[in-house]
Amino acid sequence: VATMRDLRKRGPLEKAAGDSLNKTLEIKQLDACCEASIRECVNSLPDRRVDVLVNNAGVGMIGPLECQSITAMKELFDTNFFGLARLVKELLPDMKRRQSGHIVVMSSVMGIQGLLFNDVYSASKFAVEGFCESLAVQAMKFNIKTTLVEPGPVVTEFERKVYEDAEKMDLSGTDEETAKIFREVYLPYSKKVFASLGQTPEQVAEA
Repeated sequence: VATMRDLRKRGPLEKAAGDSLNKTLEIKQLDACCEASIRECVNSLPDRRVDVLVNNAGVGMIGPLECQSITAMKELFDTNFFGLARLVKELLPDMKRRQSGHIVVMSSVMGIQGLLFNDVYSASKFAVEGFCESLAVQAMKFNIKTTLVEPGPVVTEFERKVYEDAEKMDLSGTDEETAKIFREVYLPYSKKVFASLGQTPEQVAEA
């Protein structure tokens, strides 16, 4: 079962699924920011059984801290951290009862080391790392595996949107020197890193 918040955007996923669609793959609606949506999706599964949970819901944020609103920071944490917490909270009791399960979490190399102008995003991934490392100790007692995936640059629509938003960012909230470093140093260099070192999602999956 694959899930997404907005089923109107399922076209590319259905195309990628090919002949497996509605045979070995079903697409369901799920909003990681809504407990009721998560429960409704899980309840629609036979015996609520989820053998492997793959959590890859996430949003990005780059730019000078002074230019980010607290509301936007909270929204990022609501998806990147609390979205994971909601999913695990819903599924962990079932996995414990069955004495089996595997929780796979898409983290980031920025959950290990922070990066310039990625303050809030890195903080959310550090939270994910601490959550999973702590949970793994308890989960082992119930034969539940926990896996953190910590990729570096990955070229996806996610990355494209983050840079698109950064190009339009209002930098009036910061000083001229910081704005110049962000625009003239960080953005061009970061794009070069993605262009030269960025992996495809397929390469990450194979690894």
